[in-house]
Amino acid sequence: MQTDIDPRHLIGRKAYDRNGTRIGTIDEVYLDDATGVPEWAAIRTGLFSRDAFVPLEPSELADGALHVPFERSLIKDAPDFGVGRHLSPEQELQLYHHYGLDVASPPPLPDRDFGKLAGQEGHA
Repeated sequence: MQTDIDPRHLIGRKAYDRNGTRIGTIDEVYLDDATGVPEWAAIRTGLFSRDAFVPLEPSELADGALHVPFERSLIKDAPDFGVGRHLSPEQELQLYHHYGLDVASPPPLPDRDFGKLAGQEGHA
């Protein structure tokens, strides 16, 4: 998604699924803790319904609305963590897996020689 969009300007916009079916209205935008970049949108899916979290990447903002490249049924079945609270790394991971998105794994630790094996002291 365009990163130059102010996340406050997303709130209140309509959201549509990959088929152009209306999902609901954006309630909240969640920023990445490390970068401050908008990462998730919570979409109110109906009058008495809950909010569904959708990834802002690879969604697109076009014609004043958010277009999410997933089926409405997948979006409505997303894990429900409630709105107004911080998303933990574990919750984000669950959402990434739900949408089948690859999560960048941390780089492997360098292979280091941590010294001699136990019991090898004094042997030359």
